[in-house]
Amino acid sequence: MHLAKKEKADLKTVKYAAALHDIARHEEDKSGGRKDHALLGAKKASLILLKHGFKPDFIEAVKHCIECHRFRSGRKPATKEAKVLFDADKLDSIGAVGIGRAFLFAGEVGAKLHNPSADILNTKPYTQDDTAYREYMVKLRHVKGRMFTREGRRLAEERHAFMVLFFKRLGMETEGKI
Repeated sequence: MHLAKKEKADLKTVKYAAALHDIARHEEDKSGGRKDHALLGAKKASLILLKHGFKPDFIEAVKHCIECHRFRSGRKPATKEAKVLFDADKLDSIGAVGIGRAFLFAGEVGAKLHNPSADILNTKPYTQDDTAYREYMVKLRHVKGRMFTREGRRLAEERHAFMVLFFKRLGMETEGKI
């Protein structure tokens, strides 16, 4: 809620959007990335909120946040609340936590620890050739430039710097230079 408070966003909207934003993540993972968990999650969240008697305007606000939070979707957040959720979600994908998550995901799909000789641009995600380093190169290193809030940009700069050092060190260690 740190970002929401800094941006003076509606805390209730951000709270519910944050709680529900990855509700369909397992469906995207199970499909090998073919399904969009943000769109599926927005629909599921809408039904849950409707069932519990929330007003249509609130449901739409939460739905917009969830629809726009996915990095690869291309949908841009239009509200303060959606921008906050987007930034918070991206901050979780970078820095020490992001690196840990990237390695965890690589392990889940049976990928290698590190494969510096792989053609990163032609390596498919969700495959054994995927690596946390590929995720860093194609996605994570670009996150800091996509933040919407001032505080999100500040935090992203710090986390980005850590990732740069980490992957430089990983390369040096796996190549036997240190």
